[in-house]
Amino acid sequence: MRTDVAQGTIWMVIAGMAVINFAVRFLPIAVVSRIDLPRPVMRWLSFVPVSVMGALVASEVLRPGGVWADPLTSPSVYAALLTGVVFSMSRSFLGATVAGMASFVALQQLIPWLLG
Repeated sequence: MRTDVAQGTIWMVIAGMAVINFAVRFLPIAVVSRIDLPRPVMRWLSFVPVSVMGALVASEVLRPGGVWADPLTSPSVYAALLTGVVFSMSRSFLGATVAGMASFVALQQLIPWLLG
């Protein structure tokens, strides 16, 4: 499908999105970094990245492709559990990632074969 949009309009939209993105992300960080926040608030803020990552990973593990998977037959659930075990034993992010990817590939073939 071809649309006739002027090239100048496309660049104006890209520049506008960059300015808005910068304002929404950078300005609050710049303002908050100059304020001496109470210790409980700082502790609470330290959990935000972990929580966001957990929510993103849980969504992809439990709903691969946007559809709820059966947790008993889902390779992604078992691969995520194995990844967690490997990370808790080794404390290696790279090792856990490689173990998770390898186990996911293997479980994608193994689980349907086991279920026959």
